[in-house]
Amino acid sequence: MSVPDLLQDKRICVCAGSGGVGKTTTSAAIALGMAARGAKVAVVTIDPAQRLANALGVEELPNEPHRIKPERLASAGVEIEGELWAMMLDPKRTFDELIERIAPDPSRAEEVKANRVYRELSSAVSGSQEFTAVAKLYELDQAHELDFLVLDTPPSRNALYFLEAPQRLSAFLDGSSLKAFARPTGLGIRLLGRGATPILGALRRVMGVDLLSDLGTFFQLLGGMTRDFNDRAEQVEALLRASTTAFVLVTSAEREPIEEAIWFHRTLEQGGLPFAGVIVNRVHHDLLNGSEPDDVRPALRRALGADLAARVAQNFDDYHVLARRDDRNVERLAHALDEEPLLLVPQLEQDVHDLDGLVQMQRYLFASDDEREQLLAGLVA
Repeated sequence: MSVPDLLQDKRICVCAGSGGVGKTTTSAAIALGMAARGAKVAVVTIDPAQRLANALGVEELPNEPHRIKPERLASAGVEIEGELWAMMLDPKRTFDELIERIAPDPSRAEEVKANRVYRELSSAVSGSQEFTAVAKLYELDQAHELDFLVLDTPPSRNALYFLEAPQRLSAFLDGSSLKAFARPTGLGIRLLGRGATPILGALRRVMGVDLLSDLGTFFQLLGGMTRDFNDRAEQVEALLRASTTAFVLVTSAEREPIEEAIWFHRTLEQGGLPFAGVIVNRVHHDLLNGSEPDDVRPALRRALGADLAARVAQNFDDYHVLARRDDRNVERLAHALDEEPLLLVPQLEQDVHDLDGLVQMQRYLFASDDEREQLLAGLVA
């Protein structure tokens, strides 16, 4: 199994999974491999550490797709037949651009963006980051300028967060209950009773925010724009469920990430999202084909001498323990997936933090079975 097999006839790849398992690197490697095969590809990430920029060998990435120079990739030994583009999403800026697009005129857009409730909403409300990610994905898809899109999602314990985020945000913006609460004679005043005025006055003094006034102004400014948000939410959900979209789970071979991957897969199935397969990074392969480390100690002593052989043997023992652990964890994952596609990437000599490491990972992801065996043999050697 290889990435081209997983993503055959797909146009969008959503890489999901927990944090710290190489998801950003995997997203970049998939995009690199697809570009090498002739596609015009963009990889979109929400990564405050800018690991994607580092891996691609550039200082920073903007909020719009930025083409990676072919000569930079060629210097790492990759000949690109297509084009590789990358961007690091700025959720606040993307939200602002959406407001500018659906506002009836520029002055209304500026009023909305200046509102304190909107400023909090666009950066802090649950789901706003996920909403902007899928909104950008939808925008890039609708532009029809790219052949393939890869979305590197932020770590999330809930695999359906991206699907639910637009609806949650739309429900908030529709805001029937909040609108009632924000009216001067509405639910808010009735709930707070006669003590409402002193309490709100204290909040204003402490926080510098006239909460009800700002809420009322916010919903008044939005007006009919909430209908556009609802329409966008429906379009985004349709895109995520389309037959040309694929969710790829990324994990490592350790026990906790494996358990989370199993949970993610189950949740994706329950949500009816198009699942393509799982990529397991940093796998320690059993180099002895079932034998024990003690079997190689005599050969080590003959080749290295007693002292050095003892140190190498101890290191080999430690590696073998990890290999047996990874084998058990991957076996559990394979059983839980019930014959769904599973792609293993070995523990590389160094952590992938630059373009050379990214190219090495891309070769594993896009290799045939025979090619992958040769790559693994070269890594062992």
